[in-house]
Amino acid sequence: MHDTGRRAKLNYMVQCLPTCLDVSFAALSDATRRGVLEQLGRTDASITELADTFHMTLTGMKKHVGVLEQAGLVTTQKVGRVRTCKLGLSRLAAETAWIEDYRRLWASRFEALDHIVEELKQREALDERGRTD
Repeated sequence: MHDTGRRAKLNYMVQCLPTCLDVSFAALSDATRRGVLEQLGRTDASITELADTFHMTLTGMKKHVGVLEQAGLVTTQKVGRVRTCKLGLSRLAAETAWIEDYRRLWASRFEALDHIVEELKQREALDERGRTD
């Protein structure tokens, strides 16, 4: 019963969230954008401050911030001539659930493999004992 719920959730994510997941993972695939998220996790920053921190042009940083904003990971607010960035509302819940489902899948497969290896070791030990008797 519990497995059915997990499959339904995974099916929903596969069918209904690919665009959302694609945008999020594309945004997270870049080291600079991950660095921006880490920086904004500590404190809000202007695009100019972020560009300076990452030794980039303003245009380059604006593009990175735009990708993060499209994914909902960053929000910006313009006050006067300064555009301030802060972490967005996305808490990566769908992405975390997707990763967790695959983590569980691989964990169960490795557990099954461990059982097979253990059975083979036991058989091998029995065969060795049988040959020495």
